[in-house]
Formats: sequence, structure tokens, C-alpha cells
Amino acid sequence: MEETYLLNVEGVKKKILHGGQGELPKFQDGSKITFHFQTLKDNFERTVIDDSREAGIPMEIIVGKMFKMEIWETLLSSMRAGEVAEFWCDAIHTGMYALVSKGMRRIAEGRDPLEGQKHRCGMGNMFDYHSTGYDDLDELQRTPQPLIFIMELFRVEEPSAYKRDTWAMSKEEKLAAVPVLHSEGNRLVLRKEFRQAAEKYQEAVICLRNLQAKEKPWEEGWLKLESLVTPLVLNYCQCQLELGEYYEVLEHTTELLQKHKDNAKAYFKRAKAHAAVWNEREAREDFLRVAHLDPAMAAAVKKELKQLGERMRKKHVEDRKRYQGLFQQPQGP
Repeated sequence: MEETYLLNVEGVKKKILHGGQGELPKFQDGSKITFHFQTLKDNFERTVIDDSREAGIPMEIIVGKMFKMEIWETLLSSMRAGEVAEFWCDAIHTGMYALVSKGMRRIAEGRDPLEGQKHRCGMGNMFDYHSTGYDDLDELQRTPQPLIFIMELFRVEEPSAYKRDTWAMSKEEKLAAVPVLHSEGNRLVLRKEFRQAAEKYQEAVICLRNLQAKEKPWEEGWLKLESLVTPLVLNYCQCQLELGEYYEVLEHTTELLQKHKDNAKAYFKRAKAHAAVWNEREAREDFLRVAHLDPAMAAAVKKELKQLGERMRKKHVEDRKRYQGLFQQPQGP
């Protein structure tokens, strides 16, 4: 089945390749649309630029929350569930596609689509994108051109019917999600489900970091968000200690201490990670800093230093035995 017609939008043509079922869905703000798409150049070869099937999972967008190219909502809102359609869009609608594609590719790679953006107005951000990091998208950015989108619509879910991805949340939704995620993480820790708890803390940190990216560093708004980030990072590090991910703890606590040089809890967790990977000198230094910064933790520090000394002595004895065994002469017959 192929039927070509114009939508009520200048510079757009639609061809239905496979009819859908049922009534036209309600595309209200906040609804989640799940679909597969292909983006092709309008050339003889119909060169494929992006194909969501290569990632193995369908694409998802939120109505009213598209990155920078609103025409996609228009295209999808003309479709029924199960429908496959091909859309030709003039260059007046495709000039921002390179930036949208960059965001989608980052999501597919498990990265934050806003990573690397500077704190500027929308117009200012356009000038930061002198390179998208992808050669084919850089070419599209230099020479805007008509594009073809082939879309298959799977479903449209109302806002209350799904869990919103972090990147798709508004500022208010992110702020509201943080205490909920924090509480869920704490509950999972009590059940000793440390990996799942770490994921909750991490998601909350991502919400706050995204908000911080829109604030000026070290000013009031940024500092207020940072005060929420710090305990979440410490909780995350405690989970990683329990999971034996010591080098990750070293990375995150060191980053935290670069901003907050007097955080005794961060030194304590870093000291435990150093001790676990046999960095005796660094562990002792960090434990002593803890006792200096927070005398209330002196007893805990004394206990950790005693355990560290015992572990190191035991290791030295075992190492000596191992080296002696290496250099002992074999006995004759």
C-alpha cells in the first residue's frame, strides 16, 4: 500500500508504506512515542544516515520534549499504531537534524545527550557545535538539505503510563525525582541490594548534574545543587565499596575532594578503598586526615588503622614465603 499526500505543513510529503490499526492516538504533551526510524539522504543512492534498528532497540521521544527539531512530532502525530510511513522533508525542516542525531547517537551509546554543552542561551549553544564529533553529521550541518524519514510507529503512552527517562524530565520533575531516588537507594541498601541502590543514587546525581550544567559554577544555584549531589555521591561510593569496585571509589572520592577539601566522609571512603588495594601510605594519610577533620570519627579511624596494620603484616609474611619459594634451590634426588 502506497499513498502519497501532503500534510498541512509546507515542505513535507508523506507516503504510507504499511497501514496502521485503530484510531489516531492522542499525542498530548508528555506522551511517550515509541518507534523505529531510518534517515536517508534525498539522493540517487538514498544514503542511510541513521537507522534505529542497528542499535537493536526502538527510539523513544516525549511529546513537547524533542531536542531541537519539532517536525518529527508533526510526522509521528499523523500516524497510527503499526503504521510504516516515508516522509520527505525540505531543508527548511532539516537544518537542525545533525544536532538532533548527535543527541540520539549519544543516548544509544549510553551517554548524556547534553554532555559538553556550555552554560549559554540556545543561540549561543548553536555556535559551540562547530563539530558534532561525527563526520557525516558535520557535513549535514555545513550543507542543510532535504531528508527522507522512514518511521514505524509502535505505540503512544500517556504521561502517567511510563517511567520518564532522566534526560526527558523538566527541571521541576528532576528536582522532585531526586528525593524519591535517594529514598529508594536507602531502602535498597537496607536490603543489601547494593548494585540496585547504586543505580538509584547515580540516577539522582545525573538529574542534579544536568541541572547544574545550566547554572554558573560556584554561584548560589550551583552550590545549592552541589549540596544535594555530595551525599548521593558518598552513598554511591559506599555501595561500590560493598561491591568491591575500589578503583571507582578512588575516582569519585578524589573528584569530590577536589571541590570539597574538608569532607571527612569522602576521605574515609577513599582511605578504605586505598587500603583494599594495598595503597598503605595513601590509606594512612587519608585516615589521619579524617581524624583531624572530625574528632568524632577518631575511634573508627583507630580501628581501621589497626586492621590495616594487621592486613599489611600478614601480606608481608605471605610475600616473604612466596619469594623464598621462588629462590629456593631444588633438592637433588
